[in-house]
Amino acid sequence: MIFRQLFDPRSCSFTYLVASRRGGEAILIDPVNDLVPRYLRLLISLDLQLVQAVDTHLHADHVTGLGALKRTTGCLTAMSAETRCEMVDIRLRDGDLLRADELVLRAIHTPGHTPDSLCVVMTDRVFTGDTLLIGGTGRTDFQGGDAGAQYDALFGRILTMPDETLVYPGHDYKGRWVSSLGEEKALNPRLQAPTRDDYVNLMGKLNLAPPKMMDVALPANLRLGLPETSGADKGRNGKTGTNAIAALAPFTGF
Repeated sequence: MIFRQLFDPRSCSFTYLVASRRGGEAILIDPVNDLVPRYLRLLISLDLQLVQAVDTHLHADHVTGLGALKRTTGCLTAMSAETRCEMVDIRLRDGDLLRADELVLRAIHTPGHTPDSLCVVMTDRVFTGDTLLIGGTGRTDFQGGDAGAQYDALFGRILTMPDETLVYPGHDYKGRWVSSLGEEKALNPRLQAPTRDDYVNLMGKLNLAPPKMMDVALPANLRLGLPETSGADKGRNGKTGTNAIAALAPFTGF
């Protein structure tokens, strides 16, 4: 399997590339618009065809790369069936599968941070978006957040997976890259809340500042990150080719 974890320092966001083999199909999870040229060069270097780009929720802290990737590569875009974005190609329901060659990923609906939050599960790992972070959980105080629903998603869905399951979050602000469910159960302070009511009370007292880019990111992400006068191309153009990124400057590393 090919796996890459990429980091956007501006929003402290992670993007994940998964593919079964060099020269095959690939999926990108939570792409950031500013890093689309980097993703395209990585796809070219690995001779990969991007078939799907997935957002784990409607982001408020960065502009998504879904629209730019669809326009450039012809990939399909995917989000939760609960998303407010009407331009997305695939609306994922709980249990729906994402496929790239023989690689199979499963979407699970995990509302709480937002009503449309989902996680993406593979055999040995889970991409948790903003549902579960390393040493924390996603805030629930805006954009339709619901701390009780998040508690149910965490304790009823995510934390029922094996302890050795790797946790790859949507963000980290302290230089951490990966954890495991066992580590989070033992060390994550928010997961020590003894009851649902305790968790709801804890989340209600966080008093966090609004995301810095929210006023820009939310309206843009309702358009898949595209300008108001633009639109994602219809259909798939097939394999990413050098013509699509010929005008981009040389890339020096990943």
